[in-house]
Amino acid sequence: MSDDRRLEVLRAIVQDYVSTSEPVGSKALLERHQLGVSAATVRNDMAALEEAGLIVAPHTSAGRIPTDAGYRLFVDRLSTIKPMSPAERAAIAEFLDGAVDLDDVVDRTVRLLSTLTRQVAVMQYPSISRSTVRHLELVPIGGSRLMVVLILNTGRVEQRVVDVGTELTGPEGEQLVAMLRTSINETTAGKRLADAAAALHALPSAF
Repeated sequence: MSDDRRLEVLRAIVQDYVSTSEPVGSKALLERHQLGVSAATVRNDMAALEEAGLIVAPHTSAGRIPTDAGYRLFVDRLSTIKPMSPAERAAIAEFLDGAVDLDDVVDRTVRLLSTLTRQVAVMQYPSISRSTVRHLELVPIGGSRLMVVLILNTGRVEQRVVDVGTELTGPEGEQLVAMLRTSINETTAGKRLADAAAALHALPSAF
């Protein structure tokens, strides 16, 4: 849509709806924004925006709310990014610095977004079944115990402590761990989790 005035009306509708969560009418637009046109002109502009699929009436005789296409046009062409103040940056950094792992970082980020936008924020991890193995690290932690650290292509990290039933101390233990690490990574790197698990079943015969 090339009409600058109608784009300004769309901008006002998006801003008001985000702020109030209520459908926006022509009267409210004229009261809250300096559009410089008559109520009839605003109504005509809103009708044109609705015909273009950028706004919609949620029910009869209501104001209008933005559609997905309206939001996309707003984001792509109309919105301006307000820089954060130093105090806001510091508060966000302090909030996230207390996170203890990736799950905690994500949880804190979702809560922060919800607070800043005053909207419901939902987090969804990438499907783990489609993830592939980037790297698997083995860390001896004493006796026969290993910490297994799995890093996926999505950046997700999982760690478990396992008992392998064999002492891993001394030069022989270090050599065994190194051989295991190399063999496991050569076998699993780039594979989906189910395929990697199947491939690992062939490894015990090699040791």
